[in-house]
Amino acid sequence: MIDKIFPTPAGALADVNDGATVMIGGFGTAGLPNELTEALIAQGARDLTIVNNNAGNGDTGLAALLAAGRVRKIICSFPRQVDSWHFDKLYREGRIELELVPQGNLAERIRAAGAGIGGFFTPTGHGTELAKGKETRFIDGRWMVLEAPIHADLALIKAERGDRWGNLTYRMTARNFGPIMAMAAKVTVASVHEIVELGALDPEAVVTPGLFVQRVVKVARVATGAGGFAANAA
Repeated sequence: MIDKIFPTPAGALADVNDGATVMIGGFGTAGLPNELTEALIAQGARDLTIVNNNAGNGDTGLAALLAAGRVRKIICSFPRQVDSWHFDKLYREGRIELELVPQGNLAERIRAAGAGIGGFFTPTGHGTELAKGKETRFIDGRWMVLEAPIHADLALIKAERGDRWGNLTYRMTARNFGPIMAMAAKVTVASVHEIVELGALDPEAVVTPGLFVQRVVKVARVATGAGGFAANAA
């Protein structure tokens, strides 16, 4: 019987190796798998390469992983915002490497890895420092830059509902990078707020098929009272 459910985030991440490339879903705080990120901090893996849309918010989740000194390199689109003080400090001190990637290119590089595409040409970034050292071609009247796929050892994503086979549905914008990251990683760990019986998910509503998910962990939805849900409730 196929059963991909793990009782705890710690158990699902017990075998992460030093030097791993880890994709972490989320757009800002929407869809960020905080419980999985916290388990990764506790697990202790170091010299990680992190792929995310930004470089952490505040003091929790991805920001806490950076603050713990576990990240060697980050690949992202928005490394600086008003609450990215941990990344700012590390970068200014030369303690973290940054690969800046335009957001559309980031999504397509991740998608290309999952689709088995060896690379693609895009006009985005041509004539800028982002294209330095990359192959360029003149295609259909425009200069294009060759971009490589981004593969990962591990993807940490957040979904709304899942079953024991790993089929997933998402809640609104919490979906963001999750589906393509699941396809681009060797191992995908998904946190869900609800685990349902096999067959309970409408096949037409499944966004990420279980083929791309190896481990599923149920986490509680954290409420803040009158103000609604906390950041990880998305």
